[in-house]
Amino acid sequence: MADPRRPRRRYDYATDGPSIYVDSFATIRREADLRAVPQDAEKLAVRMIHGSGQVDLARDLVVHPRLVRSARHALEAGAPILCDATMVATGVTRSRLPRDNEVLCLLNDREVPRLARTWGTTRTAAAVSLWAPWLDGAVVAIGNAPTALFHLLEMVLDGAPRPAAIVGCPVGFIGAAESKQALVDLAGHHGIDIPYVTVRGRRGGSAMTSSALNALAQEEE
Repeated sequence: MADPRRPRRRYDYATDGPSIYVDSFATIRREADLRAVPQDAEKLAVRMIHGSGQVDLARDLVVHPRLVRSARHALEAGAPILCDATMVATGVTRSRLPRDNEVLCLLNDREVPRLARTWGTTRTAAAVSLWAPWLDGAVVAIGNAPTALFHLLEMVLDGAPRPAAIVGCPVGFIGAAESKQALVDLAGHHGIDIPYVTVRGRRGGSAMTSSALNALAQEEE
């Protein structure tokens, strides 16, 4: 195959990858108000803003005071990452993982459609039920389905093993804000204190969630 021909340059735009990366984070720090974010979670917040393109995200972030410490310790010990969506799993930068940690998404497991039909729930929520063998001490990442976060919390309330940390950022108009509020209220309402990060309201998504995972996996920005 012949080498592709570069098109004639018609626009004035940055093309140096490393410089774009550095300038992006510098812009976020200039424009975002990070004063309410725990000090050790600043890089987490910056990456989540970078993944969403929204500097006002900082005001809606809720970060448990032990989130960064708990998640990083778990990953350094080899804990798996459990993801609700393939896009979340794909967004994890494997080179940042401290122990070549396993990244699992069980959405395509053959048992999922049957469970979803039997329980009258979404496939994503049904897939969460299959996490049980890996859940103890794991890092959980939910960036798509509010039903997945609700289902996880119900599993924990029923006595399932507890993860080390939850990145709970499902997106959407039906149940997203409510599921994330349930995560925030878990300790106060039920006495179960699991470190977490979430964003209030409807915002969330796979890119934001995988950005959070990449920040938790490694201190280096």
